[in-house]
Parts: sequence; C-alpha cells; structure tokens
Amino acid sequence: MSQFKCIDSTQAAALIQEGAAVVDIRDPQSYSQGHISGSVSLSNENMHQFMHDADMEKPLLVCCYHGISSQSAAQFLIEQGFDEVYSINGGYEAWRIEQPSLCENA
Repeated sequence: MSQFKCIDSTQAAALIQEGAAVVDIRDPQSYSQGHISGSVSLSNENMHQFMHDADMEKPLLVCCYHGISSQSAAQFLIEQGFDEVYSINGGYEAWRIEQPSLCENA
C-alpha cells in the first residue's frame, strides 16, 4: 500500500476485530474524555517511541475529530514505512455515534 485508504466505522471495527492497531491524533484532553477502545493517543511527543515500538506490517487505523486531519497523518505514517494505513471517515465524532460499544470513556 503506497497510500492510505479512507474507510467507514464498520470497516474499521472489522479491522480492529482482526487485530489492527488504532492511533488517535486528537488532543490529550479530548482523548481522555472518550476514545476508541484500545487506541493509543499519538502526538508529536510520543511519535518516535510509537514508531520504534510499532509493528509496521500490522494494519493501522488513524482517528481524529472528523476524519480530515487523520488523512494527512495516515499519509505521513505510510511514508514512514507502515504497510497498511487507514483513515476513519467521520473521525471520533462519527465513531461514538456509529460504534458506541467500542468506545472507552474516562
């Protein structure tokens, strides 16, 4: 995969069931108020460590607020060597409505 793909929450949930990793690029306060279960809060501060520890062959889902910022982040992660990266359409705002059972709240 040389470019990321945009997928909806149903497709993303299926990939998570298959073992895909999820990163959330929203600000830490928003992440702490609610996020996709099992996701990792990813920021400039922990990017290097995340990439060092990550399995770059495992599918990676990127979540933001509304599905816009996650697209550039997903492309960046592809360029860093991740094999399979997806941006979640609608971001966390859509996810919390469409997949409430897969949300974790503080």
